[in-house]
Amino acid sequence: MLFNSIDFALFLPLVFILYWFVTQKSLKLQNALIVIASYVFYGWWDWRFLSLIIFSTLVDYVIGVLLSKEENNSKKKLYLTISIVVNLGFLGFFKYYNFFLDNFIIAFSFFGQSISSSGLNIILPVGISFYTFQTLSYSIDVYRKKLEPTKDFIAFSAFVCFFPQLVAGPIERATNLLPQFYKKRKFDKNQAIDGIHLFLWGLFKKVVIADSCAMYVNTIFENYESLNSLSLLLGAFYFAFQIYCDFSGYSDMAIGLSKFFGFNLMQNFNFPYFSRDIAEFWRRWHISLSTWFRDYVYIPLGGSRGSKWGQIKNVFIIFLVSGFWHGANWTFIIWGAINALFFIPLLITKKNRANIDIVAEKSKWPSGLDLFRMVYTFSIVTLAWVFFRAKSVAIAIDYIVNIFCFNFKGGVNYLSIERYALENVLLIFGFVILEWLSRRNTHPFFGKYKIFKLGIVLLALFVFGVYSTASDFIYFQF
Repeated sequence: MLFNSIDFALFLPLVFILYWFVTQKSLKLQNALIVIASYVFYGWWDWRFLSLIIFSTLVDYVIGVLLSKEENNSKKKLYLTISIVVNLGFLGFFKYYNFFLDNFIIAFSFFGQSISSSGLNIILPVGISFYTFQTLSYSIDVYRKKLEPTKDFIAFSAFVCFFPQLVAGPIERATNLLPQFYKKRKFDKNQAIDGIHLFLWGLFKKVVIADSCAMYVNTIFENYESLNSLSLLLGAFYFAFQIYCDFSGYSDMAIGLSKFFGFNLMQNFNFPYFSRDIAEFWRRWHISLSTWFRDYVYIPLGGSRGSKWGQIKNVFIIFLVSGFWHGANWTFIIWGAINALFFIPLLITKKNRANIDIVAEKSKWPSGLDLFRMVYTFSIVTLAWVFFRAKSVAIAIDYIVNIFCFNFKGGVNYLSIERYALENVLLIFGFVILEWLSRRNTHPFFGKYKIFKLGIVLLALFVFGVYSTASDFIYFQF
């Protein structure tokens, strides 16, 4: 079920009414309603894959109970290993089976050996990468004694399948979200209004910006061989905003929806395109995933301790694993490697934490140096996104080579689809200005001119929504 669909527009009010007006006197009933609503929400796509969520929930709940009763460290490690193997086993099979099989066959062909094998027609369950990491965080934190194991199976089930963030995050930590299911929740008008504002802002990003860019991105990438350098640069520029507004839009909607029901989720994006270096970008982009890898992979590997070569190795591992998490294609791995290559010089020179404040925090506009750094970082990120979007490494390389052929003949190709590209560029620049003015807050509806900005967003949603169809969020495929 999509947030930007008619089905969800009917689903949400029904759940909201039942939650606050029928089950509000019983915490158990509220949590049970969340579980049922979440299963309906997820099963709307394909009910067969509910069994995966339910099984993963059972496994990690039982593991938590066993860890709480066990004193023997060897057995505790065994229980944790079972949780990791089961969760990553499901993820590996559904997401990476054919990738490993194909590359295994290719590897043998280099040695003159021919292997005949056919892949399986495996459907990737929506959101499996997200809820797998969420349940793993519970088992690992219980093992590390950072969290008391729960005995409330319904609350734990609600934590695993909480529908606002089930299929595309944020990837919540059990230490943050699970305790919220133990507490009595009261309707807070101000929190609900803030949730509505955040949801509308996320919907604006998705429908008005991301979906508008998607039309051009699809056409440009499908016909890149016949387009000039400026048009290809425009395609990369559009995709940078498509993926940002698509994914951060979902996160905003998820966080906003959670506020409707009295929950607070972690911030997942913090104006990443205003970053002044690649390290700052990764502190502001997909925060729930980057901090997950930091806490559960990078630090256990040794983190920033030890030799400089050890730190470099750890950084490369994190970025490669992060790339691979996104999909079973070498394009994602190369995308991760490119980010690592730009991050490592900052690590070596100890400048990876040089920019941890808000850019131009005490002024309206950035300095010339900050502006240069932001444009430079955005350019790096945008070129790396070409690998993320392209269907193969060869296509990505060819696309970038064609950009730097500096073929400007004919200017920017105007594509024969609904709106001219120039108008869309102006729309994006307007969006960037609105984000810049809001960079100290979580969304634009704080501070001055709130009603004016809200009116613009609602008008844009109406105008663009008329010509827009409900489309999947990009990160549903991960």
